[in-house]
Amino acid sequence: MKHVLSASPADHPLSRLDPRVKLLTAGALLVMVISCTGGLFPLLAAILSLGIVISLGVPLRLILLRFAEPAFIAAVVLLLKLFFSGVTPLFTLQLPWLELTAYREGLREGLLIAGRIAAAVSVVSAVGFSTSFTDLMAALAWLRVPRSFIEVALFAWRYLFLLLDDAQVIHAAQRNRLGYSGLRRGMRSFGTLAGALVLKAFDNSQTITTAMVQRGYDGNLPLFRHRPFRPAEVALSALFVAAMGTLWGMQ
Repeated sequence: MKHVLSASPADHPLSRLDPRVKLLTAGALLVMVISCTGGLFPLLAAILSLGIVISLGVPLRLILLRFAEPAFIAAVVLLLKLFFSGVTPLFTLQLPWLELTAYREGLREGLLIAGRIAAAVSVVSAVGFSTSFTDLMAALAWLRVPRSFIEVALFAWRYLFLLLDDAQVIHAAQRNRLGYSGLRRGMRSFGTLAGALVLKAFDNSQTITTAMVQRGYDGNLPLFRHRPFRPAEVALSALFVAAMGTLWGMQ
């Protein structure tokens, strides 16, 4: 089965950029977004990043799926700030059991935080959609992220899809046998599915370990070896960060 969780067309200029350069540039942009005191810079960063994501040809459904949870968090923060922070009333919401007053200062702070969340998620999405998972892990390894974390993440990413395939096969077989025809039977079937996946995970881990040892694995993955930086890519990224930094300073 083909799993599409990210998009990285090889013909896009951003996809050909060194992942380390992209990661450092995105990190600098995230720092500016989080530390910005105005609302225009996060809006500009979000529009720019979303434009990059759209230019990558990412399906709209996948974009909406990626932004669903951050949008929910931003909405909750906005509502909490709107009704529980500030001193200047805007309007009053009368509920049967409660009266809520919205405040001008809370609205401004909530919109600022929501804008930061949207901008940060947009920047991370632009990097994620334009970079393969292995390249991203290699860039993190270059940034001295612990090697054990990188290896565990790589193996989990690879074999998570195998477990997903197994889960879909088992679930389809259970549905064909009316395993989810009722609440009690559905809970029992779900428990069986979860137990089978745990056993398969242990079996796969033992098989993978044996196979890697037999092939001479010594803990040194090839992706930890990096090519030299390209001066043109570094210069272009530095120019972009400097331009965004100038706009950030104007806030």
